[in-house]
Amino acid sequence: MSTAPSTRRILGASLVGTAVEFYDFYIYATAAAIVFGPLFFPSDDPSLQLLAAYASFAVAFIARPIGALVFGHYGDRIGRKSTLVASLLVMGGSTLAIAFLPTHAAVGWVAPLLLCALRFGQGFGLGGEWGGAALLAVENAPPGWRGRFGMFPQLGAPVGFIAANGLFLILGLTLSDGDFKTWGWRLPFLFSAVLVGVGLWVRLKLTETPAFAALAEKGPPPAVPVAELLRFHWRATLGGTLGVIACFALFYLSTAFALGYGTTKLGYAREAFLSVQLGAILFLAAGILLSGWLSDKFDPRRVLIGGCVAGVVAGLLLAPMLGSGSLMVIGAFLALALFTMGFVYGPLGVWLPGLFPARVRYTGASMAFNLGGILGGGLAPVIAQALSDRGGLQPVGWYLAVACGASLVALLFLKAPPHLD
Repeated sequence: MSTAPSTRRILGASLVGTAVEFYDFYIYATAAAIVFGPLFFPSDDPSLQLLAAYASFAVAFIARPIGALVFGHYGDRIGRKSTLVASLLVMGGSTLAIAFLPTHAAVGWVAPLLLCALRFGQGFGLGGEWGGAALLAVENAPPGWRGRFGMFPQLGAPVGFIAANGLFLILGLTLSDGDFKTWGWRLPFLFSAVLVGVGLWVRLKLTETPAFAALAEKGPPPAVPVAELLRFHWRATLGGTLGVIACFALFYLSTAFALGYGTTKLGYAREAFLSVQLGAILFLAAGILLSGWLSDKFDPRRVLIGGCVAGVVAGLLLAPMLGSGSLMVIGAFLALALFTMGFVYGPLGVWLPGLFPARVRYTGASMAFNLGGILGGGLAPVIAQALSDRGGLQPVGWYLAVACGASLVALLFLKAPPHLD
């Protein structure tokens, strides 16, 4: 199939937004794991500091469904393009502002309050980002290519992760520990402005998707999309929400939690552990690419089911491999977990939009994705940290297995009609 310039722009626009999304989210997750505790939540207990930092990380997941509701409303009423531009501005602006925050030592309790407020802004903007990016890709896809088009916004995850992790690694290698904790951690948040600028340049040149343009010709949009969604499509929303849990649990346990645990409890140097994670994230990209192709060859639901089964196995392997004492074995586990995540994340770009008709597709896909994010990702580092403090890694592995099992059950029972066909 030939790739026209317009198609390249569409796929690039869907990828760049989610790349910024994961970059913004992961620089916060990384900073929460290694510096935010002492800077914003000082305590004599290092575990308590880390728990507080992870709790601030979870604030964005509370904001995400609110953002999904607001941006989904306008995305279904006025169009995908302008909504995607607005969500990128809100998300990127909040991330940039974190770079200029005073710490607890300077302004006391105001510092963590401001941090949590900007974290809320990150989540609010992100609530409208993923759903719009997925719709931009799959609503422009030709028949037989929806799985591969739908994987492009998903590829933003490894791209954003590599950018975030790589920048933190470079800073760790070039700055002293004191300089990094004093001002170096702010640089990744400043760099976000460059990525947002690229994203805006690409997105401002887009046109509306064919699906939304066809809707506009048929009649007025729904007055309140979420009301129509909950009245007629609540089963798809519930099933989609549960189906998303596995990918978030796999991602944040094998990145944010693993980094915090590895550099505190296990005592590995931050740069060494970041290097291992940087290599493992390539397996996530491979899993997304392979799952996108398989989604077109078979169907997204079957690929997701296979990924969830593998996720349960990864949960059972977490404790013996992450606690092995060997950085090579830990790297192998992270590669396995992230490759598995590719199979429970890559097909979501086509599966979730396909659960909903075009009239409420932006709202439905966004709400399901972000509600699932709360259940699978928002609380995952906090719960995992608390479980590991009390019972070691074994309960964390069981937690991951249960999260993947919940998505598996939802996928087995949800057989919604494919609205994209």
